[in-house]
Amino acid sequence: MKISGFTFIKNGDKLYIPTKESILSILPICDEFIVALGNCDEDDKTEALIQSIDSPKIKLVRTVWDTKAFPKNTEFAHQTDIAKSHCTGDWLFYLQCDEVIHENDLDTIRQACQDQLSNKDVEGFLFKYLHFWGDYNHYHLSHVWYNREIRIIRNLPEIHSWKDAQSFRKFDIWEGGFNDYQRKEGTEKLKVIELNVNVYHYGYVRPPVLMTKKRKVSSKTYHGAEAKEAQTVPDLYDYGPLNKLTVFKGSHPKTMAKWIAKFDWQKQLQYSGTRNVNRPIHKHEKIKYRFLSWLENAFRNGKPIGGFNNFIKL
Repeated sequence: MKISGFTFIKNGDKLYIPTKESILSILPICDEFIVALGNCDEDDKTEALIQSIDSPKIKLVRTVWDTKAFPKNTEFAHQTDIAKSHCTGDWLFYLQCDEVIHENDLDTIRQACQDQLSNKDVEGFLFKYLHFWGDYNHYHLSHVWYNREIRIIRNLPEIHSWKDAQSFRKFDIWEGGFNDYQRKEGTEKLKVIELNVNVYHYGYVRPPVLMTKKRKVSSKTYHGAEAKEAQTVPDLYDYGPLNKLTVFKGSHPKTMAKWIAKFDWQKQLQYSGTRNVNRPIHKHEKIKYRFLSWLENAFRNGKPIGGFNNFIKL
């Protein structure tokens, strides 16, 4: 059995993305790791950080992003597919570079891949999610955040990244254009097994000034109404009162230790009180979604009410 890790990244250093830490978290169980490395700015150090891992498993595929041809962040899916096309494993382990796996779960993951290798009904594995917000001690248990997603897929040519690269689908016909990444017609959800394993998602744990920068950069690749809104946010991102979120009582992956030690923006965060009414309300702060989140967590063990799942659980 062979496992390929794969991801994509551009300007990860400048945008405060733990690229190296993410790769290191699953590298021990990967036989190779493919990185689609975009055309980074000259002052970005992402490539040097990846090269510092100094592993023969890592293979860089240099790419140039085209967000006009792939708007609404489908360039993320396009880059994911580029990385996937270079993978040679039986199973393909996809992590976005702000996602990290705990070292305690690696044996469980590898064993599941081995156990299901010959079971062709299983097309992938589903992971649980911890979405951290503002700092490393608070995370979302909210209706507005996806609580499960596919992160390991079988190496099949008909499987492609979908939408903004959050998930995957099987396609009857594939031409590789923007519309393919957006469509549902002629596609199938993957049949997956759920693992009792968390993905630690740190995409919303940045110094407030860099969180704003990241939102503005991402909005430029979207080319829509959301892009215009993101360009008007304050220089210091307002995460809102963190005491409204769930407190994290577990341990973080060891590969994140040095990264977490850099945390120095406590004084720019709000740990009590009410939200600033002069800023646009975050979706998770809206009364409707707070009520749905309470129902799901109090009576359904976190199972979403309604909503959309892009997978078929076996």
